Amino acid sequence: MLLFCLLLFWEEIGEVDENYAPIHTYQVCKVMEQNQNNWLLTSWISNEGASRIFIELKFTLRDCNSLPGGLGTCKETFNMYYFESDDENGRNIKENQYIKIDTIAADESFTELDLGDRVMKLNTEVRDVGPLSKKGFYLAFQDVGACIALVSVRVYYKKCPSVIRHLAVFPDTITGADSSQLLEVSGSCVNHSVTDEPPKMHCSAEGEWLVPIGKCMCKEGYEEKNGTCQGKSCLPGFFKASPHSQSCSKCPPHSYTHEEASTSCVCEKDYFRRDSDPPTMACTRPPSAPRNAISNVNETSVFLEWIPPADTGGRKDVSYYIACKKCNSHAGVCEECGGHVRYLPQQIGLKNTSVMMVDLLAHTNYTFEIEAVNGVSDLSPGARQYVSVNVTTNQEYNMCMYEYICVCYIYIHIYQ
Repeated sequence: MLLFCLLLFWEEIGEVDENYAPIHTYQVCKVMEQNQNNWLLTSWISNEGASRIFIELKFTLRDCNSLPGGLGTCKETFNMYYFESDDENGRNIKENQYIKIDTIAADESFTELDLGDRVMKLNTEVRDVGPLSKKGFYLAFQDVGACIALVSVRVYYKKCPSVIRHLAVFPDTITGADSSQLLEVSGSCVNHSVTDEPPKMHCSAEGEWLVPIGKCMCKEGYEEKNGTCQGKSCLPGFFKASPHSQSCSKCPPHSYTHEEASTSCVCEKDYFRRDSDPPTMACTRPPSAPRNAISNVNETSVFLEWIPPADTGGRKDVSYYIACKKCNSHAGVCEECGGHVRYLPQQIGLKNTSVMMVDLLAHTNYTFEIEAVNGVSDLSPGARQYVSVNVTTNQEYNMCMYEYICVCYIYIHIYQ
């Protein structure tokens, strides 16, 4: 960032640089006199908040060997100083208050032959000063007996320019006072974006952004395009449920959305989604009834077996529930079997397609309803889907000498 650029001259003398471009110079050349102390001062320069500034000098310097009679007094260097001040009107500063920056020497000096060709050999030197603690400063150039032409003085500081990186905005940041310092800068997420970890980058002394940490992500319903989160970018029929998703997705089967920037899709009629189902999962429905149920009656025990439903509703979490009813054939009335009936292996949440009921009453009519259920069955207002089996138990007869032998036989029969 340019702070100050000045063409300095005592008298306007036309010269040309190495490219034959015309320039004007500020010159001093008192090389024949002893103890020279000629000072050139700038006006007050604001540092604009920078703690380190750079000074670029362009100048020419006469080779002392090309000046007859000046070998004892001629110099080929000059000095540069600065003085910090908060006051623009504080120009009356004593020489000993200035702080020396450096002694400046030329890489190339010119001779009388160069003067004849009217070509100046232009030198460029850059120095930096810091850390600065006040609002501004003055520069001063001291000639101690050189033949010098100061062409330009450019004062500037370095900064890391404003940038958008990973959907985070990092502002213009002036570099630190230390030449090896990395400044940690926090970024701000662009509109319609969020972050799990606050984004940060580091501004180097050379004005480069380094070491990015964290990032922002377009929030639900918005999609990243050209470094921004475009509002309502998810068109009807598409959605974005999480900032971690890179782009909008088409609504899963049996769901829809008519809105833009949707975060989820609505299930079609008679289709459902549990709260635990991810929004990317298709909407599902309860399964159809089990098929081809058969029974095998053995005294007061009944073994049931069936085939899974033709339609699982689009889910894999199908299980079975057995409802047992004791029926009076004369009255035509059925009632729940009660707690004395045992189900092997269980009545609810069956994963296999068979079950045995024991401890039924002898010579009794029973109706067993085998219902298939899945994760959305309790969300559906529709009628239960089941297959029923009617049986009549026989005379109770204990074939086993010991009860535990019967139990073992029952389990072996079920799991064969």
